[in-house]
Order: sequence, then C-alpha cells, then structure tokens
Amino acid sequence: MAAACVAFFLAAVLAAAAGGEAAIVEHTFVVSQMKLDQLCNDTLVTVVNGQFPGPTIEVTEGDSVVVHVVNKSPNGVTIHWHGVKQQLNCWADGPAMITQCPIQPNKNFTYRFNVTGQEGTLWWHAHVSCLRATVHGALIIRPRSGPGSYPFPKPYKEIPLVLGEWWDTDLLELERKLANGEMKEVPTSSTINGKLGAFNNCSGVIEDDYILNVEHGKTYLLRIVNAALHAEFYLKIAGHIFTVVAADANYVKPYTMDLIAISPGETVDVLVVADAPPGKYYMVAMTVPSQWIVEEPLMNTLVISRGIIHYNNTSKGSENTPVLSPELPVDDMGNISFYFHGNLTSLRMPSVPTSIDERIFIDVDQGYICKEGESPCRTAVTRMNNISFQLPTSVPLLQAHYYNNISTSISMVREFPSSPPNIEFNRGNTMKATSMRRVRYNTTLEIVFQGPPGETSYLNPMHLHGHDFFILAQGIGEYDPNKDVHTYNLVDPPVRNVALVPRFGWTAIRFVARNPGVWFLHCHLEKHVPSGMATVFVVEDGPTLDTSLPPPPTDYPTCDGQSNKVSYE
Repeated sequence: MAAACVAFFLAAVLAAAAGGEAAIVEHTFVVSQMKLDQLCNDTLVTVVNGQFPGPTIEVTEGDSVVVHVVNKSPNGVTIHWHGVKQQLNCWADGPAMITQCPIQPNKNFTYRFNVTGQEGTLWWHAHVSCLRATVHGALIIRPRSGPGSYPFPKPYKEIPLVLGEWWDTDLLELERKLANGEMKEVPTSSTINGKLGAFNNCSGVIEDDYILNVEHGKTYLLRIVNAALHAEFYLKIAGHIFTVVAADANYVKPYTMDLIAISPGETVDVLVVADAPPGKYYMVAMTVPSQWIVEEPLMNTLVISRGIIHYNNTSKGSENTPVLSPELPVDDMGNISFYFHGNLTSLRMPSVPTSIDERIFIDVDQGYICKEGESPCRTAVTRMNNISFQLPTSVPLLQAHYYNNISTSISMVREFPSSPPNIEFNRGNTMKATSMRRVRYNTTLEIVFQGPPGETSYLNPMHLHGHDFFILAQGIGEYDPNKDVHTYNLVDPPVRNVALVPRFGWTAIRFVARNPGVWFLHCHLEKHVPSGMATVFVVEDGPTLDTSLPPPPTDYPTCDGQSNKVSYE
C-alpha cells in the first residue's frame, strides 16, 4: 500500500485513539446518466446514485471519509470536496487537470480524506465542465461532542437545503459555449432540493414545490448550500426570521434578518423558529443577476423557485387558508448582498496574522483574445491580472509538481504576477496561460481582489481550495491601499473558503499557506471558470516529513490520452 494510504489510515487510527469514537464513513458514488422529466421534457442529466441532488454525507469531526466513485457515465468526472482542507492530502482534492486526471468511463477511483478540525456545512460537487449543476450534494460535519455542544440552541431538526439551477440543455455543450465567450446562457429554473416549484408549469402541468413540515414552537437548523452554476440567491420565508450562525463551516456571531444572500459555492447555516400562526408559508429562492449595468441593473431575467413551510399541527379548518407569500426586494438588490456579507463576524476570536510576507493585488475582469483569423479580437474571456487561465491538456499540475517536471510536461506555464500590468482597467493585452504562483511553506499572504468598478460589473465568488482565510474588508469602488487598510477587521473577521467580490467593488483576504500541494483559486461562477478567471497556488513542502506532500495513492487516475474530455477548447 502506498505511503499516502498508510498515512491516511494511520491518521484515522490516531483520531480514534484520541477521541474514542472516530469512525471511517464509507460511501459508493455511482455516476451515471438518467432522464429527468421536468417542464415537459425528458432531459438527460448526469447524477450520483440516481439522485438530484446527490446523497448527503454526514460525519462527525475527526472522522475519515472513504468514497468509491464508479463512473458509469460516458464522460470523465472528478469530485471536489468543497471546503474540506485536505491537509497533506492534495491528491484527494478533485479539480480536473489541477490535482488529477478525470475518472474515465467504466473506471473507478476512491477518495480518502479526514475531516479534522472542521464543523458545519460543506458540500461536494463534480469538478469537470458544467457537470456540477447536477452532480452535487451536502457534506455535514457535526461536533465530536454531539449537537448539544453547538454554540447556539440545539435545534429540533437539521435540514439540508440545496439551492440549484435546472438547465434544460446539454451541460457539456453549455461548457463549450462558455469557454468560447458565449456567456449569456441562463437556466430554465432555480431549484430547492431538486424541486422546481409551482411557479413553473408546462402545458398546464405544475412542477412540485419543496415542502418542509414543521412543528409549532420547534427550532430548525437549515444548512443552506448554493450549488448553482451562476446565480446568487436571496432566500426568504414569509412570516419567519433567520438567525445566521455559521458560514462555510465556520461559526459566526449570531445575527437575525429576514433574508439570506448566498452566492455560488457558499454555505450558510441559519436557525428558524416555527413560531408563526399554524398554516402554510412560502419559502422563495430568487436568483440575482451576476452581471449588472448601471443603467439596466436587472439585465437578466430573475428566476424564482419556491417551497412551502407547512405546520403539521395546522387545524383542518385552516388548511384551506391562502399560503402567505414573502415580500421580495425589487429595488437596490445589489446592496443587500453587500451588507449581508459585511455583517458576518467570527464567533471564535481568530488569531489574525499581522505580519505579511506577500501582498497580491488581483484584477478580476473581462478581456478579449484573438482566435485565428479574427481581427479585431472579439472572443470574450475572463481573466486575473490580464491572464486567462488555460488548463493543462495532458498532465495534472499536481502530478507535474510532485515529480518536478512542470516546465517540461506542461506548455504555456507562466508565473502569476503580484499585480496587473497596470492598475487602470483595460480590455486589451490578455494572455492565455497556465498561470501559477509558487509559495513557500508557512508564508502569510494578503490578497485584494478588485472587481470592475465601472458602469458594468458583476459579482465574483472567489474560492480557494485547501485553505480557509480571513475576510478582512470589502468596499465599493477602487481599492485605495492608503485608506482602505484602516477599515480592516483584525479582531473578529469571518473565516471563509469563498470570498465574494461585490459588484463594483473589492474584497481583501489573508491566510497562511501551511498545506503543501497545488491549490486552485477560481471564481465559482461556472461561466468564469472555462473562460479563464482562475490561477493556481503551488505551496512548497515544509522542512519536515509531516509538512511535506506524500506520494499519490496507488489508484491515482491517469489520463490515458483522454484529457480532451475536460479540455475547454
């Protein structure tokens, strides 16, 4: 057995010895295609175990997870365990051609990882093309000492609430369009736990609402996941209030509000007390356009799905009363997300590093490149510091890094710069490259993401694999290093794995690179990934064996000449 597997099971044994109750949680994921009848169409989709969303993985902090992925679909696939830190275990992280080749049709691969030092709601999803639209599910990590040790009132029940999108189209074709700059595709509907909701109908056939049955007076923990490809969601329940208690599997100081803003890739945990008069209440998930133009802020059609909160002890006489609907925001919607994220602070006072080793300023915007014979350049791409990321085509970056042959096995490699070529936003000079930045072990980095501050802008939920980070501040307009540094929260900043860069604004984060490996940094809007809004941090080994990346597992997938199944070209 390879050293990586030995290290994995040794960690499991040590965890069991320390806690006395740690377990190995084992699942089998069969990836296959099936037809789902939605909106009068039989749409062929890729799913796990015949479910949409896929199965929820439930573990206790300190457990080890083993997931056998059996690929019975016609396309290569990988699974990313979104938010799991994968300490010394980059091989199990999952992004295609970053840490591994895809698992080819009729092939298997087993992911093994620990969930030590993390509690709360995370999720898993495919990390090949647009397949995560239907290949995804929740990952719940409960405290080792039980639900009674939550830093908030123990809930009566815990409910995973996966918000997503329904695409009545071929997802691989959608990926091809996005990679070629065709970024105006929109989903047919949004979904709540796979249900499209009765707002949608076709030829008189109304889609099912998601129904949550509750008991009056009981408290419910909603574990909300935004699994959508493109949409930020605003979630609201008529007659009820949310108490936010966690985000991205990190506890926050509780605060109450009647609306949740959650961007693609994020998770939010909220308490809801069923204290309204018995009856039925609509839960509405409304998409918010990712791209805004000042003169035309609602340039994309809003997509709404709904569920129903149904009180079990509702009297028969009140069953026929109308379902109450929440009042939805229609004005100033961009500011709702900004203030929601700005209200988050950490419950457990973190130790924020004050000494910075490297500062990186990243423009996240759009540019253009020339295809052969094209003049002027009209192919739209997204980019970071004027580099539009290109996936490797034959060897995963992690494999090339481990065997020290990146320069010889991967073409178009370029060092990712600390700042854009110039601070002024421009639409030219875009380079297509496999950009990467080498970082010494134990380096403290501060990154400022700057979104387009002009008349056209869009939100960018930036996800860093393998690390949590402190979100120090956010702002509207162009970042001013002399002024805005004084707004940093160095006392109780929220700890996240997704940093939302607001429309027309910026966000500053800070983290310590103590996890050797190759870690993807990318926007979690799917339309921005194949078009290039990504880069890679290569965290070098530390000075000891237990700060160095172990070798790959024995069943590590090989490309076998099939890398074209994930190529964005």
